[in-house]
Amino acid sequence: MKAIGWDERLSVEADGRGMVGHAGAALLRRCADRTGLTGALGKVLPRGSGPGWRERGQVVVMLAVAIVLGATSVLDAEALLAHQAGLFGVPASDSTMGRTLAAIDEKVLSRVADARARVRRQVWEQIAARPGGFPWLTVAGKVLTGWIVIDIDATVITSASKKQGAAATFKKTFGFHPLAAWCANTQESLAMLLREGNAGSNTVADHLTVLAEALRQIPDSSRAKILIRIDGAGATHDLLKRLEALNTKRRTVRYLVGWTITDADERAIALLPEQVWDDTLAQDGTPVATAHVAELTGLNTRSGRPDGMRLLARRTRPSARQAGKLTDLEKRTGWRYAITATNIRHMWGIAGSHQQQWLDALGRARAQVENRVRCNKALGLHNLPSKDWSANRAWMLTCNIAADLDAWTRLLGLHDHPDLAGAEPATMRYRLHHLPAKLTRHARRRWLTLSRTWPWRDAFTTCWHRLGALPAPT
Repeated sequence: MKAIGWDERLSVEADGRGMVGHAGAALLRRCADRTGLTGALGKVLPRGSGPGWRERGQVVVMLAVAIVLGATSVLDAEALLAHQAGLFGVPASDSTMGRTLAAIDEKVLSRVADARARVRRQVWEQIAARPGGFPWLTVAGKVLTGWIVIDIDATVITSASKKQGAAATFKKTFGFHPLAAWCANTQESLAMLLREGNAGSNTVADHLTVLAEALRQIPDSSRAKILIRIDGAGATHDLLKRLEALNTKRRTVRYLVGWTITDADERAIALLPEQVWDDTLAQDGTPVATAHVAELTGLNTRSGRPDGMRLLARRTRPSARQAGKLTDLEKRTGWRYAITATNIRHMWGIAGSHQQQWLDALGRARAQVENRVRCNKALGLHNLPSKDWSANRAWMLTCNIAADLDAWTRLLGLHDHPDLAGAEPATMRYRLHHLPAKLTRHARRRWLTLSRTWPWRDAFTTCWHRLGALPAPT
């Protein structure tokens, strides 16, 4: 059979000079430097002196850049960054990266959190100043102007070997069970708590810790109106009490929390007449006749609820997978029920925010948090590479910094590119980060030259110039 012919008279050599295989690293590093992240980390991480000492802020930032590019360990990062020596200089060795992570203890973690919060304040000011302003969420046709939305959720990170803290999880796997908080507006990773694999899903202390760390990351100027969404693991008395206590004269905190159904709840649901069930709303605001929602607040007398809390019942037809887990009430009625607890009777600036159909849609919009979990795992959290707990906790922090760099690069440099503004890591790697380029010197300058035929070359150059035009960090 005759060959196709495209490879005839084609030779392959590996002696090219001045080549950069992952040119997107330049965008990520420029974002870290121009936003002040590199300098802020350098001030709070351990410092040293002497020949060969590597500034720790730069080490962490370059490790985060490598993670965005796809590195899954410090060895991967060293190999990847060695190819970028023409851009950034000789990279830190894997042992230097390992020592940097090992030196991040509890005190350093707290200082890093403060540094990230200071940088985030300036980044949000720059995001608000761009055309289009700050990204407010839209749910069922209503724009949540002025509301910062925080989603809290847990996930499982599996481990193929015995590591410190790894244990059997509730999903019958082996690994870790971290709890995290994300900003739904910007897709940033606000806080993440590394936990042992057998940590409980509804551990109150852990939720309070992550909630406090997430709020710590929100700039003061954006704390006036906050919405917090948590799944069923958040329906504990102490957490709900804390959420209510966050309300002050200057701050309004609203929440939507999944509610574990008890026998008392089912008795209350059974009392609901058919005419009180309304069609739910899709995220575009259109009615959905196959699912319904009803107010349950007045019929449920369970004690210990915060004053003013509402309960919204939702019913859907059970799937085949759910058929074996139905309660007697669900088998009798043919519906599967879920309850959401909320203190929302009105959200300032949003007409009709008290309506049960819209609140149901607002709660279901939390499903986007699964995308954040998936993206964080694509940015280094699919596997914790060390056997040591402290090193893995520091690696997790670096992955969160990598997630912030990914989000900030898109928000500040690519906000008007629809196919990149909300792109996931794999898309960004294919279109921008793994883009090959040639590095040359001419007229006392270095030139990074991209292919003129690459479809996203203009997006790359636009992002580069926008990041370079950011005001100097203060």
